[in-house]
Formats: sequence, structure tokens, C-alpha cells
Amino acid sequence: MSAPVALTAEVLAANLDDPVWRLSNLYKIITKGDGDDDEGLVVPFRPNRAQRRLLARLWHRNIILKARQLGFTTLIAILWLDTALFSKEPIRCGIIAQDKDTAEEIFRDKVRFAYDQLPEALRERMPLKSATTKQLVWAHNGSSIKVATSVRGGTFHRLHVSEFGKICAKTPDKAKEVVTGSIPAVPKSGVLVIESTAEGQEGPFFTMTERAQAVQEQGRALTQKDYAFHFFAWWEAPEYVLPEDAEVVLTEAHHDYFNRLEGEIGRPLSMGRRKWYVATMEADFGGDAPLMWQEYPSTPKEAFQVSTEGCYYSTQLSIARKQGRVLTTVPREAVPVNTFWDIGRGDMTTIWLHQRVGLQNRFIGYYEASGEDLDHFAAWLQKQGYTYGKHYLPHDANARRIGMNPDTSRTIKEMLETLMPGQYFEIVPVVSNITAGIQATRNVFASCYFDETACAQGLKRLGGYRKEWDKTRGCWRATPLHDDNSHASDAFRQFGQEADGGNLFPNGGSSAMTGRTQRTGRRRASGMTA
Repeated sequence: MSAPVALTAEVLAANLDDPVWRLSNLYKIITKGDGDDDEGLVVPFRPNRAQRRLLARLWHRNIILKARQLGFTTLIAILWLDTALFSKEPIRCGIIAQDKDTAEEIFRDKVRFAYDQLPEALRERMPLKSATTKQLVWAHNGSSIKVATSVRGGTFHRLHVSEFGKICAKTPDKAKEVVTGSIPAVPKSGVLVIESTAEGQEGPFFTMTERAQAVQEQGRALTQKDYAFHFFAWWEAPEYVLPEDAEVVLTEAHHDYFNRLEGEIGRPLSMGRRKWYVATMEADFGGDAPLMWQEYPSTPKEAFQVSTEGCYYSTQLSIARKQGRVLTTVPREAVPVNTFWDIGRGDMTTIWLHQRVGLQNRFIGYYEASGEDLDHFAAWLQKQGYTYGKHYLPHDANARRIGMNPDTSRTIKEMLETLMPGQYFEIVPVVSNITAGIQATRNVFASCYFDETACAQGLKRLGGYRKEWDKTRGCWRATPLHDDNSHASDAFRQFGQEADGGNLFPNGGSSAMTGRTQRTGRRRASGMTA
């Protein structure tokens, strides 16, 4: 790249009308450079390859899925500043950051710094009318730029939402405010840029990214309200490489991954790139491959990927969809509805609704909620209008709380029997090994049919139910990861254990004793002892 141009009066007069020249020559930024000795270095801003590619493809609405540290927030801060300074009409620019500290840093170190570093003659031509710790307003044209955790009220002609995926994951209420309040403030003739690394398979950023990518794959022309999809992988960045002889150990599994990736992207990955990837994964993420996929994705699909290798029911769900057992709507029959529960203490409680029709186990509903008492769930079930067969509860629903008077305290089962008189509640026996319970559930998965509409959240939970990742050994542990997905999956496992044990029959009509008798009979027939 050529040396910086001296910003003489003659040079400025000849080039200020050219926005491309301005972006590459006029502004200065603070960069951390390539090494520890370069921290805080002030350099002229020159858009890098990824930034130039975005500028060339910028649309009215933009979704950017990216690897880390490619400088898009810096680019947009400079672009918005340039737009505000050189617009002939008043124009309002905004940047939404994920938290207060980040907003202050973007405003101070990118926007305000770049303006303060302009030649004095330009600042005299474009003086500030007012300045706060989050907003600049110019006197010569009435334009402004604001950096905050939220922007609402009036029109924003340019809006950038930084790290929206993290906002969605950490502060859903703020994400909702962005969607309902900030994004609509951008007119269709304006420019909106939403960028982030991936952060799970839920929330507005994931949904908007999926939709934008689908439009791109369809190849149809974009309207001003459609989002252009931009993806920037780690392997496209020139700086993400180590020397070929760097002392980084690559295993056969690493090479298998890179070889498959080369086939997908249609280009070779040098040893230096491979070593950079493995060294970054080990040093920054403790060898956690899913975190690496999230922060430095190789493909759009990988960015949001939940490892199917570590997921318990991914194969079973895939087969169910291929066989047409995940339906838009599953017919309800005139048979009782069973429920399967996982009851949280201070966290999530989940319920699956089930009908046994012939040899089919039909799941016709799913419900989850956090922080609610048992009467909330009892009321929800009663509102559904079903005739219930049995309510299957986890083993701890039969325990009394430690330290309470056994004469006055009640179990969860007893409390539910009071809330729902006339209903039958059964305790599913505890398994000595949770892996055995998961395998029992896999054994009966082929008989399951799912209402995709009524069980959408439950299906997502089952698909995300996964093993813990062992960062030290770089492999999956045998134990499940405890998160929101585990609650729905534990409730579903109550079904699996009962069904595999032979305790579910048409119309929910068998008793637990009948099921145990048949299970014992099967064991004896196969030579097993009870």
C-alpha cells in the first residue's frame, strides 16, 4: 500500500469531493499493530481487504456474519463520521454498542479521536456545535453522530448495531428494543449495518442472518427492505497466518478438518494458516472447538453450528425429519394426553404433551417457563382442555425438602395432586447412570412423531442437548452439559425411560406394575436377570 499523502491545502482542495479518497487518506485511528510494542500506535486509516469488500457491496440493509477483529466497527465509525461531516443536508448517524463501556470506547477512541486528528483547517470549516460523551453535533450542516447502548426517537439515516449476536444472547430485552425501536428509525433510503460474531442458534441476529442468507441463495434482487448478507471467514484475512515453521502441533483430526474445509471453500489452506487456527484455538479458547467456530467461523453454517458429534439426539432427529415424523401439525386423537416433566428449583420447568396412538408416540405440545410456581403450570395444563392420562414426574418430585417438618412439608407430587385433583401422577424411577436413560430414549425414538409447530422450542432443545466439552483433553465428556437444553431433554428422558421399560400403552392404560411385569418377562426371555 502506498505511503500516506501529505494533507496540504492543495491536496485537500483537489480531493475532498471524492469519498473514496477521503476514507483512505483523511482520517487517523489508534491501532494495536502487529506486536506488543505497537500498542496505541496512531496511523492513517486505510481500509483493509475485508473492509474494502464491504464498502463495495454495501446496501440499504446489511447483515454481517464475521470472524473477530476484522475492523468493521472502526470502518463504520469512520464512514459515519465522514458522512456526517460532508453531507450537504443534516444527517443523523448512530452506533449501538453491546454495553456502556464499549460505547464509550467507540465514541472516544474512534469517532472523537478521528475528528480531533483532522487538519485544523478542516475542523475550522466543520466546527462542533455541541459535544457530549456520546454525541457530536456539527454547526456547518446540523449533522450528528451518536454512540450509545440504545438509540430511539426520530430518524437515524445511518445506523450501525455492533455485536448484535452478543446483545441478543446477553440482554434479550435490549435486543427487542433494537428490533422494535431502533431499526424502524432507519428510513428505507438510509443505511443499516448489523454485524456480529455468532452467539448460538436463537435470537433476532440468528433469525435475521438465516433469512438474509436464504435470500442470497435464492439469487433474487434485493429490495430496500431486504438485508444483504455478508460473510467474512477467518481464512480470508491476510493477517491470520503463522510462519510455516512455527512450533504448533497439528493432529490427524486437525488435518482432517482442514482437508474437508478445503473441499468446501475450493481453495488450499497453507500450513501457516492451519497452524494459526490451531494455535488460536488452543491459546484463546482452551481447545474448545465450538467456541472457535463461533468466533472464527470457516463457513456461515459453522458459525452457528452446534457440534452434532457432541449432541445426543442429532441423529435421531435427523432420521425423524427424513422419515416424515416431524409434521407441521400432528392430529389429535380422542385418547388421553400424558405429560412428562422436568421440575426446576429456581430455574426452568418443562413439560411435554404426549398421546399414545397405536404404536406411535405422538408429541403434540411442549411448554417451558422459568421462575414460576407449580400453580402456574397446573393452570396452563388445565387451560389446554385435554383429558389427561398420567403425569410423569422426575424422581425428586417425591422427596421432601431437607430441614422441613415431615408432618407439614409436602412433596412436589403431593402439591400437584392438590392443585389438580382427580389427576394421576406417577414418579419415574431414577436411573443409576444418566447415559443409560439417554440410550433408553434413543431406543424408542423411532416411534416418536412431533408436531413441529406446537413443539418447536422443545425440538430445538433436543437438538441442542449435548455433552460437556473437555478443554484439557480436547474431546467430549460422557456427561451432559447442564443448560436450558438439558431441562427439556430431561423431561423427554422421563418418556424414554418409561417407554423403553414397556410402561406406555395405547390410551395410557397400563399400570406401572404391568410395565414392570412385561419388562421382567422380556429380560427372562433374553436370558437377563431382573
